[in-house]
Amino acid sequence: MITQQMTARPVLGHLRQLDGIRFLAVGLVLFDHWTMEHIDLPVGALGALGVTIFFVLSGFLITRILLSSKDKLSKQPSGGLGKYLKVFYIRRTIRIFPVYYLTLFVLYLVNEPPVRRTFGWLSLYATNLYIAYHATWMGTVDHLWSLAVEEQVYLFLPLLLFFIPRRYIVLTSLLMIAGSVILRYALYRARLPWFIGYVSTPTCLDAFGLGMLMAYLWLYKRTQFEGLFQSSLWVWLGLLGFISVCLLNYWIALNSSRGYHNIMSDVWERLAASIFGFFLIGRAVIGFDGAMKWVLENPVSQYMGRISYGLYLYHNFVFNVYHTQPTHFTVRAWRRITDVLPFLNSSYSFQFSFYLALTVAIATLSWYLIEKPINNLKDRFTI
Repeated sequence: MITQQMTARPVLGHLRQLDGIRFLAVGLVLFDHWTMEHIDLPVGALGALGVTIFFVLSGFLITRILLSSKDKLSKQPSGGLGKYLKVFYIRRTIRIFPVYYLTLFVLYLVNEPPVRRTFGWLSLYATNLYIAYHATWMGTVDHLWSLAVEEQVYLFLPLLLFFIPRRYIVLTSLLMIAGSVILRYALYRARLPWFIGYVSTPTCLDAFGLGMLMAYLWLYKRTQFEGLFQSSLWVWLGLLGFISVCLLNYWIALNSSRGYHNIMSDVWERLAASIFGFFLIGRAVIGFDGAMKWVLENPVSQYMGRISYGLYLYHNFVFNVYHTQPTHFTVRAWRRITDVLPFLNSSYSFQFSFYLALTVAIATLSWYLIEKPINNLKDRFTI
């Protein structure tokens, strides 16, 4: 039976600095999608880094929830599989589905072209499958591929973690990491379009595998977890490794016929980003001190992390430097503002701030009017 208590799950608790990590991750995506054609910096990998950090974080949080639930139900007949799955999927549905499908419905009504054209794929969380199958991007709904990956992972990860013995979790994590890298390499060698290896769920599993490994250490090997993540040195080394891969990528791009999408970007960049995310998130779980503590725990970071799902979901419809047409309502609104205040055209930072303010406003309304009231229902369903 599902409990009807209105209390939170104290056994896992809230890890405060992870809200700040969510803010950093979504900030990287927004910066990439809104600035690529307006600055002379190689920022193309930043959006991918933000998404990968989200994947590692999801792997950690979801594995932590699932293994904790499995342990609580282990003494029940048949291990409590039915309750384990029921509670997990109800809570995930409450958190993710309402605002996602409401967004699709509204965009369908206002005749957003890619939503009208691919509504079935979008409604089934198959955006990444559409992109891979048709070997094409989808315009303003491109970013929904990562939400599709998350949902597809949720389909198999609960069963995987329920049935594999605890002693095999580390091995399973390592197989996910290695298998994902090998598959990306095979796709690269086959010279398939690069974004197939970018958006396909099996090629994203190194990030989730590292998150799973982190959760295992947090739950069952706390001393080793604290020893591994106590120092910030590994975070900076992870960042240095990611930067090194990006620099090698640009060097190869200048000296190879493969251009920007070479073996570094197509195979190794996500692994480097995942390793950086692994150490960044693990250190945040322990708790950063000093300047990073302020970055992650200040009220702005905390609030933006809280509404990060809305920020990510809506930002592409507000503006995307790759897809937004000159007739889009936000672009026309900006032109009207600058007709009155022409000095705002002196720097792209003003336009960026306009899109950010608009996205934050929409995400805030979404949070208080839709997400938060519905999320409060989650505490009715606990193990």
